[in-house]
Formats: sequence, C-alpha cells, structure tokens
Amino acid sequence: MPDHQGRFVWYELMSTDTDAAKAFYTKVVGWGTQDMPMPGMTYSMFTAGEAPIGGLMALPDEAKKMGAPPHWIGYVAVADVDASAARAKSLGGAVHVPPTDIPEVGRFAVIADPQSASIALFKGSDPGQGPPDQMAAGRVGWHELAAVDWTKAFDFYSALFGWQKADAIDMGPMGTYQLYASGGEVIGGMFNKPPEMPVPAWSYYFNVGPINAAVQRVKAAGGKVLNGPMEVPGGAWIIQGADPQGAMFALVGKKE
Repeated sequence: MPDHQGRFVWYELMSTDTDAAKAFYTKVVGWGTQDMPMPGMTYSMFTAGEAPIGGLMALPDEAKKMGAPPHWIGYVAVADVDASAARAKSLGGAVHVPPTDIPEVGRFAVIADPQSASIALFKGSDPGQGPPDQMAAGRVGWHELAAVDWTKAFDFYSALFGWQKADAIDMGPMGTYQLYASGGEVIGGMFNKPPEMPVPAWSYYFNVGPINAAVQRVKAAGGKVLNGPMEVPGGAWIIQGADPQGAMFALVGKKE
C-alpha cells in the first residue's frame, strides 16, 4: 500500500464568491491562483510556489438549497474510493456524493462521519503522487476535528483510514486533545467541541509566517478572527477565522 494512503492530499473551498475568495487567500496566505476552465464551470487552483495545494469552486446550487454555507473540505487518499465509501456507510457514516470520476485526475466521494462532519475520499490517476509536505510555507500544516465525541470519531477514522493514536494532551476543563497519526507521522488532532459550536467540523490550518502579521492581513482583507492568536504545544501560534464569505479557516505560524 503506498505510504500516502490515509493522508490528506487535497483541499477544496466551495464559496459564494470565488473572485473575492481568491483575493482574500492570496493576500492572507500568499497563495497564487490558476484557473482551470471546465464544462459549465471554472475550477481554480491555489498554489504554493509552483505546487498546487487546493481548489476553489462555486458553492453548488444543490448545496445552497440544503443550507450549506461556504466551506473547506479535505481529501484523504484511499486505495479504493468505492470500497472506502461503502466501508464508511457500514461504520455508521453517510455518503453525500457517491464515487465519481474526474477525467484525467482521479475518483472521489464525499462522506460524513457518524457525527456529521464531512470529509472527502480520493484516489488519483497518477500512482506516483504522494502527500504534500505539511510543514512547508503555504501548505496545510494541521488537520483538526471538533467532534461530539472524539473517542467514537477516532474509532471511525481509524477503521476507515488506519489512523493511529499519538500523544494525548490534557486541556483541563476542555478535556483531552488527542493527536493522531498516519503511517507513524502525526498529522492532526481531535477533541470534543465546545457547546457553543453548532455542529462537528473539520478545520484546516494553513502555514503562514509571523502570526500577528497574518492577523492584520486577515482583518485588512475583510475576514474575521474568531479565536486567538494563542500558543499551542510545540511553540507554534494559531488563529481560527472566517473569510468574507463565511468559510471557516485557521492559520498556524510563529509569534514573530
């Protein structure tokens, strides 16, 4: 099994204003953009240097009708999208978008875990593609799940992707923050969401430089800082925010 299976390999933003989203993230994170015209739509890629790291598309009308807000979704590499989607359903999850081919790119599906947090499955057409370097500037450095019950959520993802428990951090009254790994490499954490958070959700942390300067860029570009800056174990600093269209995102960097 290639060692990138079980790793996040792509990220996608569905927005109600793709031009505004491009302007925001290029200013805040420093990404470039590249349009990829497709039948009936334009799909844009965010790039870190020359490397594509994620995509941008208009929030589909069907999603709007269901009340879905603008949002980011992460894609996890699997050996067989159809089998993994069926496995997710058998584990108590749901399949929102059935296994679908993207010509010359790969096959994907969108699922939800049993607590309703959405994530995507992906198998690329190019078997040589590996996971991106999550420590590099402009990449996604952390993948965090706020769950109703992180222990049950971990059991689901462990059975689906083979994730392993790493260190557990005691957050006092907020409970345990459980780190998890894929192939022995720590890639994120899980915890029980606070009561004021309406639904379970995944958050993706984009690597930036000094966090205080990034905060100023967020505000200047019309975004909101919802939490932070705050220091996390290991010495990094983070914020959680919302872009001008309301999509939640997070940043991680150094203090200065």
